[in-house]
Amino acid sequence: MLERTLHKDRTEVTFVLPADTPPGPVSVVGDFNDWRPGVHALKPRKDGKRAVTVALPSASTHTFRYLAAGDYWFNDASAGDQDGPNSRLHT
Repeated sequence: MLERTLHKDRTEVTFVLPADTPPGPVSVVGDFNDWRPGVHALKPRKDGKRAVTVALPSASTHTFRYLAAGDYWFNDASAGDQDGPNSRLHT
C-alpha cells in the first residue's frame, strides 16, 4: 500500500506492508535510490504494519520493487501501474 503526503515541492510516499508478509526484512528499491537494497528498509509502526517514507519530487514518475529475505522480489499492486517487471508510481 502507498500513502502520499503532498508538500509544495515534493511528495512524501510511504511504502506500507503487513508486519509479517513476507517474513523477515524488506526494503523498497527503485530508481530513487539507484536500486540499492537496504537503503530504504521498512520498519515497524505502531499500527502493526511496516513502513518507510521516501521524499520524491512532485509531478514525477518512479519505478520500484520490494526486496525481501531470500532474494524475493515483488511488486506493489496498489501502485496501479507497471513498467515492465517493476511497479510504477506517479507523484
